[in-house]
Amino acid sequence: QVQLVESGGGLVQTGGSLRLSCAASGRTTSSYIMGWFRQAPGKEREFVAAITQSGGRTYYADSVKGRFTISRDNAKNTVYLQMNSLKPEDTAVYSCAADTTIYYRTYASYSYWGQGTQVTVSS
Repeated sequence: QVQLVESGGGLVQTGGSLRLSCAASGRTTSSYIMGWFRQAPGKEREFVAAITQSGGRTYYADSVKGRFTISRDNAKNTVYLQMNSLKPEDTAVYSCAADTTIYYRTYASYSYWGQGTQVTVSS
């Protein structure tokens, strides 16, 4: 079992930055691919970013490419999402997830989820 807890969300103005953290406990996450997803009100959950077990490869949704950076520190069992140049359309609840899946863009492929953290970008 893996427990995931996100933090770092909040209210920020357009163009601002936030850094989300996802701390894992219960089992080391170094064997899991880690993903970030988001869900805005009235919309489906969507893929944001993922990182492989070693951190050697990262993947991004087109909507965040060049603005967001996913990283991980396996020694701390923590995954990060650095979000720059934020836009109002980035407003959502952001959740991290863990699994060994190769289908990293599909939220149904992940077994473990955090409770989410709210990110609100004001215009």
